[in-house]
Amino acid sequence: MGIDPSAKVHASAVVEPGAVIGAGCQIGPFCMVGPEVVLGQGVVLKSHVVVTGKTVVGEATEIFSFSVIGEIPQDKKFDGEETRLEIGARNRIREHVTMNTGTAGGGGLTKVGDDGLFMAGCHIAHDAYIGNNVIVVNSAAIAGHCVLEDDVIVGGLSGVHQFVRIGRGAIIGAVTMVTNDVIPYGLVQAERGQLDGLNLVGLKRSGVARADITALRAAYQMLAQGEGAFQDRAKRLGEDNESAYVDEIVNFVLGASDRSFLTPS
Repeated sequence: MGIDPSAKVHASAVVEPGAVIGAGCQIGPFCMVGPEVVLGQGVVLKSHVVVTGKTVVGEATEIFSFSVIGEIPQDKKFDGEETRLEIGARNRIREHVTMNTGTAGGGGLTKVGDDGLFMAGCHIAHDAYIGNNVIVVNSAAIAGHCVLEDDVIVGGLSGVHQFVRIGRGAIIGAVTMVTNDVIPYGLVQAERGQLDGLNLVGLKRSGVARADITALRAAYQMLAQGEGAFQDRAKRLGEDNESAYVDEIVNFVLGASDRSFLTPS
């Protein structure tokens, strides 16, 4: 417990009693680390970083200058209850990023996965769940209770409405407002976000087999042009389907949600 002997803490930094600083951590000038913070092995705080609240930061994560991590939620219902923020391993959190703890009404936990890139000025709000390998570009804002599954990219200056789910591998274009759920591997563009196809570039870069991409394209066409309600089309997709990628879309659409869906334009 306490500060590991191998950690390097600048003389101007403030590490409050009770904080746990792992082996090999580096805490730069004028950083502040609160009493309930746990920094995993090899975490780097560049300079002028605030990490506070009941916050855990996973190993080898780097946090850049003027970020504020673990502050209380921006929610008027918050009344000082004990809530948490958990950040996974090997994330890069760039300048001026803010990530808040959860709220009692939202489960009490904001959770960020591994290997993410959070570019300058972006915001992760209370009770959000962020998967692995997620990229949130400069000045984008993820509202409370949102779910971003693995491999999602959110473009710069975009906003994601509270309670929205964004499925695995989806991409959100820049300067886009997303107010409804986005299917896995979806491509969302336009000022008021519209589902405008599949993230084919991301699928190809990830090495997805041609047969699966073909199946996804056929599934998208059925969702766009098939008969019945959106959920009915998704149910039919699940019949006689042999692609695990299409199954992901079906399960996502039929899963529980507090929002409606962006449907193919």
